[in-house]
Amino acid sequence: MLAALAAEGAPEGTAILARRQTAGRGRAGRGWDSPAGNLHLSVLLRPAAPLRDVPLFGLTAAAALADASAAALPPGAPVGLKWPNDLLLGGGKAGGILAEATGEDGRIAHLILGIGVNLSHAPALPDRPTACFASFGPPPEPVGFAGVLLDALARRLGQLAAEGFAPIREAWLARGPAPGAPVTVRGTAAPRSGRFAGLAPDGSLLLDEDGGCRAIAAGEVGA
Repeated sequence: MLAALAAEGAPEGTAILARRQTAGRGRAGRGWDSPAGNLHLSVLLRPAAPLRDVPLFGLTAAAALADASAAALPPGAPVGLKWPNDLLLGGGKAGGILAEATGEDGRIAHLILGIGVNLSHAPALPDRPTACFASFGPPPEPVGFAGVLLDALARRLGQLAAEGFAPIREAWLARGPAPGAPVTVRGTAAPRSGRFAGLAPDGSLLLDEDGGCRAIAAGEVGA
């Protein structure tokens, strides 16, 4: 629905909140169902940026989601991030972001961020553990949490525009894997394993493979 509104000229900041998700779509075309009580939010952006910067906006949204989650959960809750755009709670997937852009002449015409968060329920996934906010106390109501998240997103997008990706990168790394943690990246020609060595200035994952550092621009870290 938001893609259709974007094509009709809807302004930046237009957002749609669904009460439940029955035909959700994630990375690599994965589908899922998610019941009422969880967050299912789509947000329209129209940044003046080249298409190559789309991953930076996904990582910026992930940093904002971590900000909003830490504010909504009890102090010390184990909020983490997994490359590129997954929210973790205690190692289980609690949310994800899908960034989809249309372009014109190498520039972003519009960008839609699809954000799903397990607030009340943790639907099972076949390939990874899941988690939800309700495991840490009464979960926030979706409309209220959406407001907190949109405020956090506006702040992080303002930071990206004013200061570039460097502070966003630091915020993401503060919630990401520990340096040297073992990781396996899938979605490339073949899975690649090594140790986490940070994020490149373009948002690529840096993978230390036996002393050689490789930048991986596309894929996802396995469970």
